[in-house]
Amino acid sequence: MKDWRTDPTFAMCGEAADGADLALFSGGPFDVRAVVAGILPEPRLGLDLDAVPWGNFRHGHEVRKAIHLLRADGEPGVDATGVLWGLCANDSRAAAALAVPFLIPMAVDAHHPHRAAALAVLSGPARARHHGVASREALLLHRNDPRRDAPDTHDGYGYEVTGYPAGWSVAAARAAITNDTSALLPLLGDSDPTVRVDAAYALATAADPDHTIRTALASGFAAEGDAMVRAALLLATAEITRADPHPPIVTWLRERWHDGAEASEARLAAAVGWLCLTDQPAPEELRRTVDSLADDERAHAMEEALPWMSAASGTNEPGLLRCRRCMLHPEEPDPEAVLWDSLLEQLR
Repeated sequence: MKDWRTDPTFAMCGEAADGADLALFSGGPFDVRAVVAGILPEPRLGLDLDAVPWGNFRHGHEVRKAIHLLRADGEPGVDATGVLWGLCANDSRAAAALAVPFLIPMAVDAHHPHRAAALAVLSGPARARHHGVASREALLLHRNDPRRDAPDTHDGYGYEVTGYPAGWSVAAARAAITNDTSALLPLLGDSDPTVRVDAAYALATAADPDHTIRTALASGFAAEGDAMVRAALLLATAEITRADPHPPIVTWLRERWHDGAEASEARLAAAVGWLCLTDQPAPEELRRTVDSLADDERAHAMEEALPWMSAASGTNEPGLLRCRRCMLHPEEPDPEAVLWDSLLEQLR
């Protein structure tokens, strides 16, 4: 097995961790943002995988193999996407971000056998430190914005477990998704509700200076009949609005959770989105709405269908219930902390 300390990026990561100016490495061969920017103009479906410097990034060769498997019509996609999911879950996103430009053409190809798998995994690198996060302060939050942040800072993300600047990975993945917004938007009208949900999840990470995505999400919501997809469109709208504030959306979300005729899943998603977009105290009516609708059965169903809720979950606590506790009942004990305390007590 190769010693990780011999990877090409190790010296850069070590120097950066010791305080070296990240600008020294910006735009170079170990800057995943620069590498992705070089790929974006190319026809990625036909691009030779060996033309990309996978080896410059930790786990890069594993990601290259995963992309190769996904490209092969006859190969199963589960193990390949599992590699990408695992890297994001383990806070090692740089190589996974390099995969995003290759995943998007598969995801938008209605005839590709691994289309759904590619779409489901492609936005993972575009979000960092969101697993288990369910607070009003941090849920749906993008900590970096290329239009506002200096290009060579960590943008609030710090380092990945490998020592790589996490903000660079997130920025590279978001740039790739933003570049292909026009190709992803039609998926919001796909016949498969899972595709519509995952398309909303991906598009919510894109930069949207012209509000094209937000308009498409609202239009999709107006025409959508599936309760889970309606919930997804509301969460995506809240996420993209958190990155680019638009006060009318706060009012619109309040109207959605207030509407007793709306699907319960959508009302809950609107309540979560509203809480993330404002620092106003939660109205008593919102508390009653969430407490009455957020039962175990619905929480598990929403976790299964909505990647936001899956990401927000914790040990023995579905994402919806974790959001309810963190946002509305912070005095309640954290089941994960209780479990760890119990295990530690047994070891004493």
